[in-house]
This record gives sequence, C-alpha cells and structure tokens, in this order.
Amino acid sequence: MTKKPVIKRQKEIKIRLTEEEHQALLERMEGAELATWIRNTCLEKKPNKQRKYKVADPQLLAGLGRIGGNLNQIARQVNTVVSDVEKIRAFAELASIRTQLQRILDNYDR
Repeated sequence: MTKKPVIKRQKEIKIRLTEEEHQALLERMEGAELATWIRNTCLEKKPNKQRKYKVADPQLLAGLGRIGGNLNQIARQVNTVVSDVEKIRAFAELASIRTQLQRILDNYDR
C-alpha cells in the first residue's frame, strides 16, 4: 500500500471580505473547507462531489408519506366521479392541499 505524499503548503494569501461576501462564499462552497474549495476552484481542480444534505426529521418524512398516499387515494376516487362540478371541487381541494404542503416543505428546507 503506497502512502499519499504529504503536501506542505507554505505560502499564504490574506484577503478581506465583507460579511456578505464571506457568507456568499460559504453558500457556494462545495465540501467542508472554504480554503480547499477556493484552491480547487481557482486552480481549476475538479472538486470532490460532496453534497451537503440536511438531516431529515423522520416524523416529517413519515407524515409526508402518509399524506402522499392519502392524496393518491383521493385522486383515484375523484377520477371515478361522473359529475364535472364535483371533479372541479375535488381537484381544487387537492390543489389547495398541494400548495399547503409545498409551503411546509419550503419552510423546512431553509
């Protein structure tokens, strides 16, 4: 087994950033370290594809799964209704539920 050569970095560059600039770099950064990301980006090295995933609340996921199953059952039942007026009412309700769920997910994903 060959050992990876240790890279000794002895040169240092200092820059000053505003809080907003620093935050913008942190939001764009891929990987765990800002210095590594800047080095890879500026020197055109391929960055490691490490995505940051939020930890999902298991209860939220389970609840959304149940809601999704219920919505599918409702949609299936609506498709069997003959009256166009009843279909429109049901689809309007489904659209309302979808909008509410999207708001919940948008707030959770911040």
